[in-house]
Amino acid sequence: MRVLISLFFCAGLTACGWISPPVAPARESGELVVVTRNGPTTYYETVDDKFAGLEHDLVMLFAKETGLKVKFVVASQFNEILPTVIKNRAHFAAAGITMTEDRKRRLLFSTAYQTVQQQLVYKSGQNKPSSFKDVIGKKLQVVAGTSYIERLIQVKRKYPTLKWTEVKNHQTEDLLASLAEGEIDYVIADSHIVQLSNIFHPELDVAFDVGRPEYLAWAFPKNGDAWVYKKSQEFFARIQSDGTLKRLQDRYYGHLERLQQADVIGFLSRMNTVLPKYRALFQEGQDLTGIDWRLLAALGYQESKWDPLATSPTNVRGLMMLTEDTADAMGVTDRLDPKQSILAGAKYFLQQRENLPPRIPEPDRTWIALASYNVGYGHVEDARVLAQRQGLNPNVWPDLKRSLPLLSKAEFHTSLKHGYARGGEPVIFAENIRTYYEILLKYEKPHRQFFTPEVRENQSPKRNSLAS
Repeated sequence: MRVLISLFFCAGLTACGWISPPVAPARESGELVVVTRNGPTTYYETVDDKFAGLEHDLVMLFAKETGLKVKFVVASQFNEILPTVIKNRAHFAAAGITMTEDRKRRLLFSTAYQTVQQQLVYKSGQNKPSSFKDVIGKKLQVVAGTSYIERLIQVKRKYPTLKWTEVKNHQTEDLLASLAEGEIDYVIADSHIVQLSNIFHPELDVAFDVGRPEYLAWAFPKNGDAWVYKKSQEFFARIQSDGTLKRLQDRYYGHLERLQQADVIGFLSRMNTVLPKYRALFQEGQDLTGIDWRLLAALGYQESKWDPLATSPTNVRGLMMLTEDTADAMGVTDRLDPKQSILAGAKYFLQQRENLPPRIPEPDRTWIALASYNVGYGHVEDARVLAQRQGLNPNVWPDLKRSLPLLSKAEFHTSLKHGYARGGEPVIFAENIRTYYEILLKYEKPHRQFFTPEVRENQSPKRNSLAS
């Protein structure tokens, strides 16, 4: 997982004895003040000291469209976010905010950009509750100030003895980690947060959905900057119609459904038992190519599960599963030698990445290069041609994922230079590696300087606390 940041200049809204004044109109100041929260679904610092997250990327695109700079104000507690907006101390909140009837009475909301479902989560192997009746008397925790509490208050009308703990200074992701450790019995979380946490804690499972699906949106003060609110409506209408929103969502969530629970459990086990044997070789691969050793390790696991003796029916062999031609081109004399295999695989992957046109941005460039590693550069170029014919963007991975599988269909591949290919395989290949890489980012330390697929063109300002 990308590195999450929880360091703030002050602990809360009034912790320093000073409260920020209401924000000036954005066009007057030239700056958007946006309150957010630190987390993998919103805003976080990456391993190369840049910033990312769906909310971060949406805000940066909006700022670029409006010609404004951005000041991110990072809340140390979730229950500080909406009061900050209501008091007009930020132009809006971009923090994974659910639209609820109670919140609509106090705030304005942008167009919804994501659908989520509240879920009761438990640890596999424990008794699975079928309703909140089975939760009574157990340790149920939720984050203070979240919409989960509104839903629990409704549930309590049916189950008056139901109790729960509202936790401050934690994110829902933290509570799910505590649940995985057996420290609590149940957590309520939104479906996208559960899905993301599952790649680190495969022992978590969903007992049942809580209520109906809900919608995430930006939250604005009712007496705030009307121009900013109007521009946000226009912004979301545009990115929904031109596919930008869908591509951004795919960037953060598109790879999460590929692996099963058993796949993640197997990877975590081998990460602890097998990876240590080859960690230094993957780091040597990073020294040779500049590519993060954890990405190379994820690639190696997808190819062979880190088995240096792996051999396919088509005679692709070794830890990085090199063909004879690739091995010859990379100067490999023994494909079953793990050092030769890893270093050659690293060089070949770098070659695939550098072959791509310079206009392809990161992180799409890395995911497309992984597809090329699997199926060959020629077939990837065919898929890019096909994407262009279909009115898709050939330079972004979410669109290329749609055209690659078509290479196996005669109606498409007969008109392409390199013909038939099992185009669905490189999609699965790259998506699995994305997930393995996320896990390694969370659990394995970086090695010196390296290339990372999280590089972004937009430069984000430094974090600010609510009372900085």
